[in-house]
Formats: sequence, structure tokens, C-alpha cells
Amino acid sequence: MKLKNNVYTKNLVKSNSELVEEKGLSLRKKTILIIFISLLFLSFIYIRGSMIYDNDLAVDFANKLQAPSGKHIFGTDANGRDMALRTIKGLSNSLAIGIIGSLSSLLIAWVFSLLLSVGSKKIDKLVNFIIDIFLSIPHMMLLILISVATGRGATGVVLGIALTHWTGLTRLLRGEILELKNENYIKISKTLGKSKLYIFINHILPHILGQMIVGLILLFPHAILHESAISFLGFGLSLSTPSIGIILSESMKYLIQGHWYLAFFPGLLLCLVVYAINLLGENLSNLIDPYSYHR
Repeated sequence: MKLKNNVYTKNLVKSNSELVEEKGLSLRKKTILIIFISLLFLSFIYIRGSMIYDNDLAVDFANKLQAPSGKHIFGTDANGRDMALRTIKGLSNSLAIGIIGSLSSLLIAWVFSLLLSVGSKKIDKLVNFIIDIFLSIPHMMLLILISVATGRGATGVVLGIALTHWTGLTRLLRGEILELKNENYIKISKTLGKSKLYIFINHILPHILGQMIVGLILLFPHAILHESAISFLGFGLSLSTPSIGIILSESMKYLIQGHWYLAFFPGLLLCLVVYAINLLGENLSNLIDPYSYHR
């Protein structure tokens, strides 16, 4: 009787472990599928937008302010330009600016991480002080000031994003680095005479690399939304450059006349792009973190 109970228990444990394994595999496949769909959608927006030229957005007053139809699925603006093409082109520009600005912010965070790893406690206090200074200034105000001071346009917006979005990621990496410095293998490496740069490259950087990649992706939505916001306020891209912020700003004067589609479709696509980037970042974080499948 006792032998039968042991066999039954072993079979039950085995079946439960197989169920958990199958569940984990299905969760992993779902995560990879979501990442693939998000990347496919974002790639389509960027590639399709890069294929739209000035001739495709030429002024045509004979077709101005037309409602959505089969020919113009998002309608046309006050100058007769196709709103679908302008929206995709604007989102493509936003993605390009977001990528460059986020990479620049990541580079700044990486440099500060290197300083925190190889520097002394004074360096740590200095870095923390610089972070506090940037965080003490209202984010949008600092972004607008940097954009205006550097001449606005795409260059000004990229510099503004790069110099205002590194603080959160740097503070996160700082906490990880301070915790890693107390690990035994770090202390053993120091005892063996390894340099601080060697420890950073071989021990600290591989540990924080996943967080840097996920942090880079999660910077995208902030960069895109802030680019749209300052362009909407008139401090970002020039009026001649397609941008979601400029499109929404121009549509305000026509909403009261019933042309709701001028703001609805660009705003909807902007939300979908931001949502896709958030999904990409969250699921990539789950894929990198092996413990997320057992929570």
C-alpha cells in the first residue's frame, strides 16, 4: 500500500512538472509572438514612412478637408494633403528621433555607469548630485529650453531628448552597480589584482546589459510623446516637417467645424505605436528574465 502511494505521488509530481513546463513553453511562445508582432508593426510604420516623399504630400486645394473615404482613409487636411500619408510619415520621423535620442541617452547612462564602477565614493556622490539637478527641473521645461537653445528642428529635439532622458536609467543602473560591488565574486576579483575596468567589462556589464536594453526600448515611448508634445507647442520640429504634434496642432482650429478625423486618426495611431513599444519592452524584459515564467 505504501509502495502504491509512493508511485502515485511520483506520477503526480511528474505530471505537475510537465504541466508547468508546458505552461512555461506556451508563455515563452506567446512572449516571442508579441515581440514579433510589435516589431513588425513598428517596422512597417518606419519603412512605409521612409518611402513617402515630398511629392506624395503635395498641396491640392481641390481636395481639401475631405472626410475619410476609400481614396483617403484618414481624410485630407486644409491643404488637400492625404492625412494617412502625413500621419505615417510623422510617426516614422518620431521613431527615427526616438531611436537616436534614446541611444544617446543610453550612451550617457553607460558612461555614468562606467564612472560609478571604476570611480570612488566621491564620483558616486557627484553623479548622484548631477542626477538630482536634472530631476529638480521640470522635465518639459528643460526639454523645451534645450530644444530652443540648440536651434529647434530635429537636432534640437534629439539633443533635448538625449539630455533629459538618461536620469532614470542611470539611477536604476547605479543601484544595481552598488549592489554588485558587495558580491563575493567582485571582492575575489579585487583580491586577485584585477583592475576596476576589467571587473566592469567582465562582471558588471554583462549583469546590467539586459536592463540597459530593456531601458533603451522603454525610453522610446517617452521620447516619441515628448517630441510630439513640444512640436504641438511650437518648440520642436519645423512646420515643414511632418510630425504628429504639428498635425494635432493644426487640427485644433478645424475640430469645431466638425472635422474630427484630423485629430482622431493621428492620435489613435500615436497611441498604438506607444502601446506597441511598451509591449515590446515588457515582453522583452520577461524574455530576458528567466524567473518571470515562474511567477
